[in-house]
Amino acid sequence: MKRVVHLASACVLMLAGIGAAQAETLKIATEGAYPPFNYVDSDNKLHGFDVDIANALCERMQVQCTLVAQDWEGIIPALMAKKYDAVVASMINTEERRKKIAFTNHYYKTPLSVAVAKDSKITDAQTNFKGYTVGAQSSSTQAIYAEDVYGKAGAEVKLYPTLDEANADLAAGRLDGVIADKFPLMEWLNKSGKDCCKFIGDVKGTTADASIAVRKDDDALRERLNKALDEIVADGTYQKISSRYFDFDIYQ
Repeated sequence: MKRVVHLASACVLMLAGIGAAQAETLKIATEGAYPPFNYVDSDNKLHGFDVDIANALCERMQVQCTLVAQDWEGIIPALMAKKYDAVVASMINTEERRKKIAFTNHYYKTPLSVAVAKDSKITDAQTNFKGYTVGAQSSSTQAIYAEDVYGKAGAEVKLYPTLDEANADLAAGRLDGVIADKFPLMEWLNKSGKDCCKFIGDVKGTTADASIAVRKDDDALRERLNKALDEIVADGTYQKISSRYFDFDIYQ
C-alpha cells in the first residue's frame, strides 16, 4: 500500500512539473496605433503584423503569450520597469536605444519616407524643408531625423503622440509634410490619405532594422526569440504572415 501511495505521489509531482512547464508565459507589449503593424479594432482587440509575428514566436517557443497595448512614449520605460518581457512594435534598433535595452535580430527592414499634400510643390524627400512645417511621431527615429536634419536646416518640426495624428494634420493642411517609416505611411496613403496626399519618396540612407526589444539582462530570452525568428523564416511561417499585409518583401 505504501508503494502505491509513493507511486501516486510521484505521478502528481510529475504532472505538476509538466503543468508548470506548460504554464510559462510571456507578456509582450505593442503600440496598438500603427497599422498595419499593430492596431486595435472596435472590440478593443489587438491585430496586425507585429501581433501575428509575436503570436507565431510564442507558439514556436511553446509559451503562452499575453499581448498588451502601450503608448509609444512610455514603451521603453515600462519594459525597463518589468511591466512586460518584450516589445514587438516595429521598434527600430538604434545605438541610442541600445544604451538602455537590447534587441533581437531584425524581423523586417524599413526606410524613412515622406508624404506631402497632393498640390504641394515639394517633390523630393531629400528636400531640407526650410520654411516648411514637418510632422513626425514623437520618441521615434523619424522624429530624431526630422529634428536633427530638417529642424537644423530651418524647418519647423511638430511632434505627435501617434503617426495617425500627424497624418490627420497633413490631411487638414496644418503640415507641409510627414516623415515616417515607409510601410505604415504607405498604408495610410493607400487608404485614408489617398485623396489628400501623395508619397514623394524614401529618404536616402535611412533603411534600418525593426527588431524585438528586451531588457539588457535578458540574454536567454533574446536568444530564444532569435532562434524562433530563424525557424519561422525558414519554414515559411513568416512569409505566410507577411503576405496577409504586404505584396512585397519586407524582411530583406
